[in-house]
Amino acid sequence: MAEKYQLPNEKMTDGSAASYEEIFDTPCLYHFHEWVKERLKEGKKLESLEEELIDKNPDIILISNELGYGVVPIDKFDREYRETTGRVCTRLAKKSKSVVRIICGMECVLKDE
Repeated sequence: MAEKYQLPNEKMTDGSAASYEEIFDTPCLYHFHEWVKERLKEGKKLESLEEELIDKNPDIILISNELGYGVVPIDKFDREYRETTGRVCTRLAKKSKSVVRIICGMECVLKDE
C-alpha cells in the first residue's frame, strides 16, 4: 500500500495508537476501525467526523477493516462499535474522491473521480 501511494512508512500512522488529534495531521491512518473503537471508549461522538476530517485533512488516506460481515455481536459496545465504524466509513466514502476495497489481496476500485 505504502509503495503504491508513495508514502514512506514514517508517514503512516497506526490508528490503534493514535490520538483524536493525530487523524487531522497524518497523510495516512491505518487501523482506522481501531481508531474509531478507541474514540468510542473515550465517549466521543463521531456523527460529524467526516465534516471535520474533510475540513482539516482532506487528502488523508484511511485504511479500515470490514467489520460488517458475520454474526452480530452479543455485546452492546461491540455492536455500537461495528455500527459506528460502518456508518462513519460510509459517510466518508460518499465524500471521498477515491474508494478502494481490498479483497483477498486484490484491489477493487469502488469509486475514482
